[in-house]
Amino acid sequence: MGAKDWMLLYADGNVAEVLRAHPEPDRVATRALVERLHPGAQLTELADGDLSQNANPPDGLVYAAVFPGLTIVCTGEVALDRPSTLPAKYLAEAGGRTVYLHAMHSVVDWFAYAVWTPDGKLRRSLSLAPDGGVFENLGDPLPFEQTYWAGEHALEADDDDPYPLPFHPLELAEDALRTLFGFNYEGYLLDGDPDLESIVLAGYQLR
Repeated sequence: MGAKDWMLLYADGNVAEVLRAHPEPDRVATRALVERLHPGAQLTELADGDLSQNANPPDGLVYAAVFPGLTIVCTGEVALDRPSTLPAKYLAEAGGRTVYLHAMHSVVDWFAYAVWTPDGKLRRSLSLAPDGGVFENLGDPLPFEQTYWAGEHALEADDDDPYPLPFHPLELAEDALRTLFGFNYEGYLLDGDPDLESIVLAGYQLR
């Protein structure tokens, strides 16, 4: 597994349905969104990116898109060990939509995700990695997590060097992508999956 991302999605409804339609971003609305999230910053437009290659931008860069029914923001500011501490400016942008945070980094086997309901309440937040254990575990596990906590994805035992978690975080991370957004970065593909390279994200450098 070699994927990494840090992204926030605001959804009016089913994320996967929007992505499968490969919509074009609203350029004016996207720039306005990034300006609201970074008041006072000077924005320099970059070449377009996409959801395949630009979901994990370095500090100082943001890739975003406003689509009908869905907004995506990819920024290192949401790569949080404790997703419940997401800065208030991001939740203020929700405007009655469901908010999803998804972040993972394959180098350290770290995964974090969170879901806020349309009324702004935190429904679920989870963050874990083998080196730090469980950083945050708030709310009831969502159904796709159940088999992991039940031990059905346990790693092969190594008595000399046991894995410190009951499952691999990146495996759960990919199941979260599939369940919440209808795609995967690593692993299996299904007929009808969105072409992530066709999901255009506008890029900005912040100064």
